[in-house]
Amino acid sequence: MEILLVLRLCCNCTYALLYKPIDRVTRSTLVLHDLLKHTPKDHPDFPLLQDALRISQNFLSSINEEIDPRRTAVTTPKGEARQLVKDGFLVEVSEGSRKLRHVFLFTDLLLCAKMKKTSVGRHQQYECKWYIPLADLTFQLLDDSDVLPHIQVLPEHEIEEMKTKISVIKSEIQKEKKALKGQSRNVERLRKKMNEQESWLLLHSPTIPFRIHNKHGKSYLFLLSSDYERSEWRESIQKLQRKDLQTCQLSSVELQVLTSSCFKLRTVHNIPVTSNKDDEETPGLYGFLHVIVHSAKGFKESANLYCTLEVDSYGYFVSKAKTRVFRDTTEPQWNEEFEIELEGSQCLRILCYEKCYDKTKLNKDDNEIVDIIMGKGQVQLDPQTVQSKNWHMDVIEMNGIKVEFSMKFTSRDLSLKRTPSKKQSGVFGVKISVVTKRERSKVPYIVRQCIEEVEKRGIDEVGIYRISGVATDIQALKAAFDTNSKDILVMLSDMDINAIAGTLKLYFRELPEPLLTDRLYPAFMEGIALSDPAAKENCMMHLLRSLPDPNLITFLSLLEHLKRVADNEPINKMSLHNLGTVFGPTLLRPSESEVTKGHITLATDIWSHDVMAQVQVLLYYLQHPPISFAELKRNTLYFSTDV
Repeated sequence: MEILLVLRLCCNCTYALLYKPIDRVTRSTLVLHDLLKHTPKDHPDFPLLQDALRISQNFLSSINEEIDPRRTAVTTPKGEARQLVKDGFLVEVSEGSRKLRHVFLFTDLLLCAKMKKTSVGRHQQYECKWYIPLADLTFQLLDDSDVLPHIQVLPEHEIEEMKTKISVIKSEIQKEKKALKGQSRNVERLRKKMNEQESWLLLHSPTIPFRIHNKHGKSYLFLLSSDYERSEWRESIQKLQRKDLQTCQLSSVELQVLTSSCFKLRTVHNIPVTSNKDDEETPGLYGFLHVIVHSAKGFKESANLYCTLEVDSYGYFVSKAKTRVFRDTTEPQWNEEFEIELEGSQCLRILCYEKCYDKTKLNKDDNEIVDIIMGKGQVQLDPQTVQSKNWHMDVIEMNGIKVEFSMKFTSRDLSLKRTPSKKQSGVFGVKISVVTKRERSKVPYIVRQCIEEVEKRGIDEVGIYRISGVATDIQALKAAFDTNSKDILVMLSDMDINAIAGTLKLYFRELPEPLLTDRLYPAFMEGIALSDPAAKENCMMHLLRSLPDPNLITFLSLLEHLKRVADNEPINKMSLHNLGTVFGPTLLRPSESEVTKGHITLATDIWSHDVMAQVQVLLYYLQHPPISFAELKRNTLYFSTDV
């Protein structure tokens, strides 16, 4: 009885740790230690004393300011070290809304926490939302009626608009820092605003579901931006579950102690947003990364294999390209080149999948990939290595599989230069008026054929015009159109649809001057900035009337095609805004001679003010009711053609 009274006193003192001076807790710990030393191991109160001492010691360790910051363990009820294996910020769907959580994977349990709001000067603390012992955790659906809850997914154009806003703020911060050497209060205000917007982006962009369940039927849902990340979490948990784990039940005090320790145990300290980075940290790469996926070795059995490429952008990873499926082989030889747009990227990831053709294995979760990940790996994009003019060859090892690839980087300034062709007999790099006159057509043959093929079999392709086509296929099509090959139609029918979409984009990008012309560029920039709707309408229609006929007819043909693509947005995920983002700079960006005149300023970031305006110009016409060439020309009688 005396032991139990002292034990209760010590436990109460430990439970009130947050509100009591540390020296009282220390005295409690010493008393418990002394009691335990003089209590026989077969005494019924011995386990209780052990638990109380462990709780007290753990708490003292977690709040000790002299603690070793590299410490990654607390003590479990069995007296073993509970190690922190992995942690990170994930988006949880809770009560129908998205919440940013910090998730901690320990050797015996998974803990989901959120940061408490604390007053200025107080140490930050976590609040535990829930935990699951790994012995009770499963990825399998416990009930066939268990369905994915409705998740609000924002239109992609809202995500793109937020990226634009963030990049504009980044540019403003750089200007302020150069002007006032970073001492301006305005810099801090802009940083705060950028933090808010980047946090919003981090919260709303993930869409890939990652569900876990406990044995009691409770289900939790996270949304991730990358299949790589989902695979990492699943593999880490499954690896720990291979050990002889026993379920554990934490008391409220133990849970409080463990949650308090998370702040010092964590390995991921900050939400992955730019505003949390030091100014000295590398800002990442802006431009185009050319990647050739050569081959893979190490597969034990023949399979249908393909790779996907991911790069980081605005704090999260995005899938950018996919090789074709190499069927029934242990040594796939893809040798496919991709051009990947980088937006402050620092890392390239490659995932290797086995393609599943069995439709009975389709998962009912939205966006759930049923193909099996055979291996995954990543490589840092070292600016000095990738910015050389030569290809840099590398190998990523993943679960015994080796994927061989090459890469090189082109800065935005160089990649966006319009280079007129020296051979006027071709179509790429040749003025559109020259091509249409030679062909005796109103719209260049290449534009008509690519549009026709995309509408025939690419209208339902997810990410059409956004997903990169294989660069070697695009170059083959370019050569065929340039030489007016008789096999063009056969090539088009056999070619991957993303390569055809890429060929059309390349054609407009390589025009010696933009489709909407250098001469009218300043007027387009001024027109789109008008706030009065009637004045803007008059100006924007007047500018179309001022285009040369071949340019105007080609533009209107492309416009109607892109609208038809956007009509299938529920399937292909390409909205008018997405298409405006893809094609706006391509159709409006001035040629090199105009750049030097000062119409635009070259920025390392794609989302400069000029690029935003270019997107808005095309979006204006995409959102406009159908525009008739005949009607426009009829109205020319009532308007001056001078600009």
